Amino acid sequence: MIATIAEILLIVFGFFLLYLAVIRILSKTLKRHFQIPAPAFLGHFLDSGFRRLLQPPDKVIQRSGIKEGMRVIDLGCGSGAFTLFIARVVGQEGKIYAADIQPKMLRQMENKLDKEENQDIKNIVEVINASAYELPFENNSIDACCMITVLQEIPDRIKALREVRRILKPGGILAVTEFLIDPDYSLKSTTIRLCNEAEFILDRVYGSFWNYTVRFRKPSHGL
Repeated sequence: MIATIAEILLIVFGFFLLYLAVIRILSKTLKRHFQIPAPAFLGHFLDSGFRRLLQPPDKVIQRSGIKEGMRVIDLGCGSGAFTLFIARVVGQEGKIYAADIQPKMLRQMENKLDKEENQDIKNIVEVINASAYELPFENNSIDACCMITVLQEIPDRIKALREVRRILKPGGILAVTEFLIDPDYSLKSTTIRLCNEAEFILDRVYGSFWNYTVRFRKPSHGL
């Protein structure tokens, strides 16, 4: 008997749930012993048209509150899946700092910037090899920080969030985006709890269980 569409979808969904369970178990097991950011060989998939179809950059940027003229850090940018889109939004009056701990990922970013179609934004993007614990910016100097499927990869998340808080201007934006198929996906409640612990103020919550962005503000007083 030919399977119905409903049965096929149920089977696909079952395999998807199995994939999520296995990949999360492997990720958690390995991270007990090693600090493992997304490997560089995944850069091309993370920056693919398929990923953009599932997680549209324009929607993520809009939810993150990024606007023309801002100084923005794309923290944990990887190969730059969202960086160039952010650069075109902030424009020539703005600046986007593409920060990642992995030099190989950043080289993929630099290769993209060297392409002819990106020469109009090359001077807007500054590539920075840095740890989330030690960002090379002065206190109160950045308008917004995007962390797109990266926060849960950082071993000491509170330390990283406090470093982000240091560099943001009073009232500056922290936007944390998570995506269900990511091995390190966390619930909205977990993201909100972590950022509250780091003394950020909840601003807006967008999206669904599948794909969400939580936007926070740095308090208007103090570091």
